[in-house]
Amino acid sequence: MVMDGIYYAAAFASGGAVIWYFAGPVFSIPMFLLGAFCLYFFRDPERSIPEGPVVVSPADGKVMGVIPDGSGASRISIFLNIFDVHVNRAPIAGSITKVEYTKGQFLVASKEAASSQNERNTVSIAGDGTCVAFAQIAGLIARRIVFNKNTGDTVGKGERVGLIKFGSRVDIFLGPEWEIAIKTGDRVAGGSSIVARRRDS
Repeated sequence: MVMDGIYYAAAFASGGAVIWYFAGPVFSIPMFLLGAFCLYFFRDPERSIPEGPVVVSPADGKVMGVIPDGSGASRISIFLNIFDVHVNRAPIAGSITKVEYTKGQFLVASKEAASSQNERNTVSIAGDGTCVAFAQIAGLIARRIVFNKNTGDTVGKGERVGLIKFGSRVDIFLGPEWEIAIKTGDRVAGGSSIVARRRDS
């Protein structure tokens, strides 16, 4: 459980208790339901991390597209709805070489334009002779991107690195040395689903 969920749930429960006292139990139900939803939303299950030269998904969600750029590189876009786990994980093991925050809009995260126009935090990780980048992208409802690491930090594959609150999007940027292992429409789990394999492995 992410601590934010406990804080939100406690706040809604306190509000519900106040409403119960002054207006009765029926009117307090929405507040208690919102508190329960926060506990569900901020869940943080353990995941089995695959071994070997693979890229794991940095987020839970649905693959919205696998877009080649013409040079052999690809971008994979994953949409997270409000029912998905929103904890983000490192796609490979290595050192964080760059963290770049970009201000932007808050378009619906399932739209393709969100990749280039929405507020986002782009992280590059270098390790084992390769570099993989991913972007945490805010959405219409998600307006709080959390990233818990800094440039120069070393991370393990599948390690928790942050989260995006409520509906959002995560893009992964892969070089030509990676063979894509998923397709549009697939559902992936952060830290455990393999999205690409190293071609020279």
